[in-house]
Amino acid sequence: MSDVPSSATADGGTTVHGVGQAGRFDLAVSALAGISRAHAQRLISTGRARLDDRRARASDRLRGGEAITVELEPAPDETIVPESIPLRIAYEDASMLIVDKPAGLVVHPSAGHAAGTLVHALLGRARDRGEPLGGIAGVQRPGIVHRLDKDTSGLLLVAKTDAAQASLMAQFGERSIEKEYVALVRGAPPATRGRIEAPVGRDPRDRQRMAVVAGGRESVTEYEQLAETDGYSLLVLHPRTGRTHQIRAHLAYLRLPIAGDMRYGGGIGPGGLSRQFLHAARLQLRRPIDNATLRAWCELPEDLRTSLVTAGIASERLPIGIGAEVDEP
Repeated sequence: MSDVPSSATADGGTTVHGVGQAGRFDLAVSALAGISRAHAQRLISTGRARLDDRRARASDRLRGGEAITVELEPAPDETIVPESIPLRIAYEDASMLIVDKPAGLVVHPSAGHAAGTLVHALLGRARDRGEPLGGIAGVQRPGIVHRLDKDTSGLLLVAKTDAAQASLMAQFGERSIEKEYVALVRGAPPATRGRIEAPVGRDPRDRQRMAVVAGGRESVTEYEQLAETDGYSLLVLHPRTGRTHQIRAHLAYLRLPIAGDMRYGGGIGPGGLSRQFLHAARLQLRRPIDNATLRAWCELPEDLRTSLVTAGIASERLPIGIGAEVDEP
């Protein structure tokens, strides 16, 4: 899929227009709008997602090429109190920004995290600057198009406008955004390069974890080994799908738990590291404002750099500093 046209609706939402891929209607809506399958099914059931300008069932089969219209709901009334929380920015333009999220910062409000999240910080920043944030994903996710675990650091995209949010969500839906993570794992991989294709779902033995399980969702992660020392390997990873805890579950499945990842068996990492050594280091995408290719990067935070020094590992492939570059269209 190329660019997905969108338009504003009278109630403040955004409508996405496009053609469907062959297969189930709900999967075609999910891919077109860059939303979850469950979200697509809700829109279909209320008539906000239509096939050839008529209502259809989520299970209806498409041949491919049919016209689909998806009306994304507007955000409800604002209820979250903005907060002034400093943010480190890798890139910014009129339609979006890329934040370097620190470890320990939760992305959006949830049970036990009613304040102090990235969403609170983004709302405070937008308020202080008099700028908007994309609203099509709802009040809990202003401008948010993806997430990072609380204790994963690194780059995270944020949309300032509904059009940018729809564009970025669609790019995630079509899997065209390139994401590169850096991880320090216990052990050595079976080869210096590899591709993990194993379904990920809820761990039946621990509902707080994900695991490779029969009947799980299709999940693909590619990796490359950068360096190794006694007991540890430094990897770069490219997730080709975006499942919850995908990288952590895939590496645990290979018996290569991430150093510092207590939940997935990594134990305390070098230098006393007590959070997972997982960092979203690079992103490549189409810039919503003009469709130009944008590449962003950010260096490892101090705790991960210290852990690498303690482990005796170095690599010239790690990003230096923080920033972005654009290939003009």
